[in-house]
Amino acid sequence: MRTVIELIGVYHADGGPIGELRYVVGKLLGTAHCGLCDITHSAIHRKPSWDAMAARLGVPFTLLHLNEMTDDVADAVRESGSAVVLARTQHDGLTVVLGPEALDGLGGSVTSFEAALTAALVALGLELPPAASGGRG
Repeated sequence: MRTVIELIGVYHADGGPIGELRYVVGKLLGTAHCGLCDITHSAIHRKPSWDAMAARLGVPFTLLHLNEMTDDVADAVRESGSAVVLARTQHDGLTVVLGPEALDGLGGSVTSFEAALTAALVALGLELPPAASGGRG
């Protein structure tokens, strides 16, 4: 098993005031959608249940917009599409854990996301650090 040192979620939207405004308008018009946004945020702010779940994982969970990605994350997103959740391991780099279709299928549920994340990590031969209970997030 390979140990995850960081999880990275990439939204299907740009960040910053203009990017956020474009996404909100697109969502209202039905022309923009991000399964990860639906999981992490309510209509107004980040879900407390998301923050609690991320804190339980025991590794940092970095959330990025398309215009905030590092080169290695951008390369992975080009391959997988967005929204996406990636796992970084110490020696193997980035692995796609949950792609756009998987995230869309979770219906915005943090509980369903946590179950899908756990199952996907196991299926990929990845594990969270042993001290994952009550770790940082």
